[in-house]
Amino acid sequence: MRVLVTGGAGFIGSRVVAALRERGHEPIVFDVREDPGADVRDPAAVGRALSGVDAVCHQAAMVGLGDGVADAAEYVSRNDLGTAVLLAAMAEAGVGRLVLAGSMVVYGEGRYTCPRHGVVRPGPRAVADLDAGRFEPVCPVCGDGLSPGPVGEDAPADPRNVYAATKLAQEHLAAAWARCTGGSAVSLRYHNVYGPGMPRDTPYAGVASFFRSALARGEAPRVFEDGRQLRDFVHVRDVAAANVAALEAGAARGVLTVYNTGSGEPHTVGEMARALAAAYGGPEPVVTGEYRLGDVRHITADSSRLRAGLGWKPGVGFEDGMTEFARAGTREA
Repeated sequence: MRVLVTGGAGFIGSRVVAALRERGHEPIVFDVREDPGADVRDPAAVGRALSGVDAVCHQAAMVGLGDGVADAAEYVSRNDLGTAVLLAAMAEAGVGRLVLAGSMVVYGEGRYTCPRHGVVRPGPRAVADLDAGRFEPVCPVCGDGLSPGPVGEDAPADPRNVYAATKLAQEHLAAAWARCTGGSAVSLRYHNVYGPGMPRDTPYAGVASFFRSALARGEAPRVFEDGRQLRDFVHVRDVAAANVAALEAGAARGVLTVYNTGSGEPHTVGEMARALAAAYGGPEPVVTGEYRLGDVRHITADSSRLRAGLGWKPGVGFEDGMTEFARAGTREA
């Protein structure tokens, strides 16, 4: 299969390219890092790149929190306009298979259960609570404490920042393309992807990269809030394998199929920082109590649909993955 990989020189995209080659496919890299003219927002460039292509794996995006709205136009341009241009070119070229790099950020907060009211959806955390160190969401009905759990793909979307809004819009565009063209579209909603080759020292790197960069400078990783935020850390090689599985399996035509893509093993941010520090040889992390407005408290994945539907399962465990990452390090953005 000849597969156009947008963002194919990036952290995840480059691993997708390698995984496709290992499976005997022909990946075509489309990335401004390798060719300044390879801008997914350029219809002519995208049209040329699609010549002879069987499928598209769309990894190109501006990533990160999208804190505030100052960079909203750039996020929308790169993520949503870029996706719209790509999909229009695919329709014109007759390319009918798409795998999209989605994100768990579309959910907002994860799944919570109140002892009295069952499954509930807390709203955004109040600044006053965050300032006071009250980080846990409470039941929107009674104000009692909640128990977090894994979120499934059928949970309603509730994006909490600009980046999250653009990732949800990408899915809506892909769904519209699938309906209009009869194509097959899959969105892999990545959870916290980490591994060798993460970009370092940029506003768009993941928290694991920030911690690893601090250790390389001889500094203690700074853990926000109280360090007890639950996340699902999934290794980049497992994410690449999920992309290949989605491309090889195909999907229902005329609709968007969504899969959570996570390890299925929740860990706290503090646990991750300690595991990295231990593997690197210190220094120990420090918990700061700081916070970022727009961050959510707990978000972990129920990836059973991906395991059952595509036969995928993660192959890199948490301890082994963090040890490898601590030793291998990061790269320039």
